[in-house]
Amino acid sequence: MTLTKIRTAAASSLAAAGLLFTLAACSTPAATQPTTSAPASPATASASTASGPCAGVKVIVDSGSLKQAAADTSVCVPVDGPTLASKVLDEAKVKTEGTPDYPKELACRVNGVPAADFDITHKGGTYREECSKMPAAFAYWALWVKPASGDWAYAQEGLATLKLNPGESVELLFTVDGAPAAPAA
Repeated sequence: MTLTKIRTAAASSLAAAGLLFTLAACSTPAATQPTTSAPASPATASASTASGPCAGVKVIVDSGSLKQAAADTSVCVPVDGPTLASKVLDEAKVKTEGTPDYPKELACRVNGVPAADFDITHKGGTYREECSKMPAAFAYWALWVKPASGDWAYAQEGLATLKLNPGESVELLFTVDGAPAAPAA
């Protein structure tokens, strides 16, 4: 694949993710949505539990209203400079699964959550995430970034292209019907 094709694919992925985030606030439930991707690669650096300040990148996974403890984690990953979010998640031992069209750009499942047989309750009824297409606009893993001194903001890039710097935090937050609207801390 040429660099132009890779950049075009990445730009398309980012545009799709941006559209998903925009639609999440105002869309009605879709009938069906998303399925599978490659698991994260093995860790190359040790990650420590992140209860205090983090000199590297603080990684937070919050299953939100799903309340699935199997997904939840908070660790500090040592980094020396700008590092791809996908690599930081790998080092934090956070396993993400994308979709066939966006295998590494977005997270359809994080640490196996939501499982394919798990009923997600939303204001339109129940839904099961298949990860075969883009995740539902009303139930998805939102990617948030917080600079060393600043506020949380939606990531403007996907996991495969987003670079994180020492002192920053990244959070994958599962949102159903717009709640939680943003990371807690």
